[in-house]
Amino acid sequence: MPWQETGVELERMKFIVEWYSGEWTMSELCRQFGVSRPTGYALVQRFQTDGLDGLKDRSSAPRRHPNAVPDERARRILKVRGDHPSWGPVKIKAWLEKRFAHETWPAASTIGELLKREGLVAPRKRQRPRYSFGEPLTPASDCNRVWCADFKGWFRTGDGQRCDPFTLMDACSRYLLRCQALGRLDGASVQPVLEAAFGEFGLPQVLRTDNGPPFGGPGLGGLSKLAVWLIKVGVRPERIEPGKPQQNGRLERLHRTLKAETASPPAANRNDQQARFRAFRAEYNEQRPHGALAERTPASVYVASPRDYRRPAQPLSYSRELEVRRVTRQGDIHWRNGVLPVGSALAGETVGLRQIDDDARYWQMYVGPVPLAMLDDQYGVWLSRREAAEVNKHLPPKTVSAVDWPVDETVKDVPG
Repeated sequence: MPWQETGVELERMKFIVEWYSGEWTMSELCRQFGVSRPTGYALVQRFQTDGLDGLKDRSSAPRRHPNAVPDERARRILKVRGDHPSWGPVKIKAWLEKRFAHETWPAASTIGELLKREGLVAPRKRQRPRYSFGEPLTPASDCNRVWCADFKGWFRTGDGQRCDPFTLMDACSRYLLRCQALGRLDGASVQPVLEAAFGEFGLPQVLRTDNGPPFGGPGLGGLSKLAVWLIKVGVRPERIEPGKPQQNGRLERLHRTLKAETASPPAANRNDQQARFRAFRAEYNEQRPHGALAERTPASVYVASPRDYRRPAQPLSYSRELEVRRVTRQGDIHWRNGVLPVGSALAGETVGLRQIDDDARYWQMYVGPVPLAMLDDQYGVWLSRREAAEVNKHLPPKTVSAVDWPVDETVKDVPG
């Protein structure tokens, strides 16, 4: 009978005892124990070489692997990981291949196994898939078509000062345009950072943000002072749906890496923290390969915008077919024989209203080229977004066309 799993070593010992008794031939003995003759001879050879230890189970793993990572290359891989603790196998492989193209580097999966054996990989929690609903956002198909801006969660530096990291990224190339430590989360702090970026890189078509301050406000259409300024300089504000940060997922993913590499733990003060941000931005743009860019760096993909930023911001202008009203200090406009509230963010600015149906009941209000709200003139009220969408379903398409947004000749089909 074959070896019994519960007493393999005992059966092997019996085999050796019977063999040395001289009463059996190898064929007879192997037939009695239910093993092949090569197995019997091998067992005798192991006993003669190693004694009783030769009867124990041995690992079946190969002693040498033809695809094993040489020690020198393994050390270099681990050094790159040590210099960049947040980089995964794919980025490490791309970085090494770019700098040592004459050498053959193992597959990313092999590098991942090496990192796992060295205890450098933390298990990741499984997350439920997230889905985005609502109107489509502007596609980031070209550089400077969409920039994304957001605040990473605030923290305190070692001296107790509050730090609100503000990040600004080109959505197409993932180029990190700004990573600035701010002390306050308001438009007065953000606008100079945006102005500096516009002066260095030119104007984007769209700036995508969330709905919180200073990007959104309590006025009509959620407009804020910062959003009005953006419109006046030629940038269309675009906000994601409330409670759906995944619609600005490029920055959400960046913030996780930013926290791990620059704020765990925070620096001693805000100046030191900003120095960390500058170093991170240089590495992120110029060294770190990006999976969405076929492992190229953002700096190798990004090109500046041809739309120059001009100071000061230009006044809002409208075509002749619109009725123009100036917003009072209280945030109202005079309309017919009364006033309509539009929000203090537009105080001192002008808005345009355009008739969109034959009965002159519905009017579309614009802030520059941006449609902001729809007015039901019969009742003198602004319609909600859902109500306005229902009205649009019953109107001919040509009557609800928006004022065209100025589009650079190199960028086509930007939604108005």
